[in-house]
Amino acid sequence: MSAKIKNKKAPSLWKSIDWLTIFIYLVLLALGWMSVCGACYDYDQAGSILDFSTRSGMQIIWIASSLLLALLILMADDRLIESLSYIIYICFLGLLFVTPFLAHDIKGSMSWIKIGSFSIQPAEFAKFGVSLCLAKVMSTYGFDVRNWRDFIICVILIVVPMGLIVMQKETGSALVYSAFFLMLYREGMPGSILFTAISAVVYFVVAVRYADNPLWGVEEISLGSGIVMLLIQLFTVGLIRIYGQGAKILSRRVLLYMLAIDAAAILFARFIYPFNAVWAMAFACGALAIYLFYLSLRDRVLPYCLIALFALGSVGFFYSTHFVLDKVLEPYQRTRIHVLLGLEDDPRGVGYNVIQAKIAIGSGGLEGKGFLNGTQTKLKYVPEQDTDFIFCTVGEEEGFIGCAVVLLLFLSLILRILHLAERQSYTFGRVYGYCVLSIFLFHVFINIGMVLGVTPVIGIPLPFFSYGGSSLWGFTILLFIFLRIDAGRNRQQR
Repeated sequence: MSAKIKNKKAPSLWKSIDWLTIFIYLVLLALGWMSVCGACYDYDQAGSILDFSTRSGMQIIWIASSLLLALLILMADDRLIESLSYIIYICFLGLLFVTPFLAHDIKGSMSWIKIGSFSIQPAEFAKFGVSLCLAKVMSTYGFDVRNWRDFIICVILIVVPMGLIVMQKETGSALVYSAFFLMLYREGMPGSILFTAISAVVYFVVAVRYADNPLWGVEEISLGSGIVMLLIQLFTVGLIRIYGQGAKILSRRVLLYMLAIDAAAILFARFIYPFNAVWAMAFACGALAIYLFYLSLRDRVLPYCLIALFALGSVGFFYSTHFVLDKVLEPYQRTRIHVLLGLEDDPRGVGYNVIQAKIAIGSGGLEGKGFLNGTQTKLKYVPEQDTDFIFCTVGEEEGFIGCAVVLLLFLSLILRILHLAERQSYTFGRVYGYCVLSIFLFHVFINIGMVLGVTPVIGIPLPFFSYGGSSLWGFTILLFIFLRIDAGRNRQQR
């Protein structure tokens, strides 16, 4: 009788593993290898796709070693993995710190450490280290991400490895770590913080895209600056209406005052004396912030203080936009942003990759040209076609149908991870699951988006498709640690 109860409480490992996720993983591996074959195939070396001296042959080795890694992780004790979370995080921080001193310069990047005939990229492996550490910290007793102290701890755990990766001149890989904020939002991070981040992106895009366009024929007023300042005012009034106490009348009155000041400044600049009316709009934002600080102190309403900080921070961010673009970003990064926003036409430079990728995908039509029959990829028109731009090989050889199948598989994987994360019995498993979900979602969305020309080209791989051992091992470890944690979810609490 006791044995039956014990079995009911602790089902065997192999029965607890989510085999559906593993099946999706294996299908993606197979399709990824076919795509690498298509991207690397050479007409002069027919029949060489299984040759280990070729990239398609080497990918077989990476896949086989990834499957071995997956098996070893599933056989490990998930409690041991959890107990080593802090140590793994610290080890990866140390590795990221020494990487620029040990790495060789590869296309301007100092992120690859050469070991014999192989090279590894520590930034790809650090993702699961950061995920484990965040899960461990957030599962401690009394931790609440809504508490500012606890929230700042999480931010530090994320930002430190990001900074170390930026030192390696790998901005794209560093940006991947910002995906962890999606997990923080799920765990209770205020939506206002996520809204602030999205607002910053909107300010940057609008300010840069319309910086050289005059507003209403007045050369002194930039259309981009005017729109951004109006957005700051509207967002601030909206926050007052949502978070203020009985603030419907206040928000309506503030909105009327702000619009009146904006209209008066623009009309004065248009018909009486030309000047930069954006300064008047910024002054109105500053005056509103001071008034909100006053209300916060008078009525002891903290949200008014935070909204005032949002307004001032937004104005400060707006005026730093062009400084960041011109002084902080590298020239090639600046050019990529300009090309994406339609400010520059660079068909032979930064824009060449995207143009050729679009041609390759478009040439595949509905059903594609068939396995190894692509012409754009075989003639090497698309740079990095077996790594960052591998999705164009899928589009050319398998067509729209093949692209749809791949996207549906990734969607299935992401939804499955979401389901597994929600069914976790403990905070550690749920948080780690959402970390995995956030990383995969970011990679798939940005990688496919940059191939289609709708997101900046930041040079990140497509999971299980892009050639290379570091990315394949990194994604495999990230996923199978979660599957191992999920397999132990029904274990009786110690």
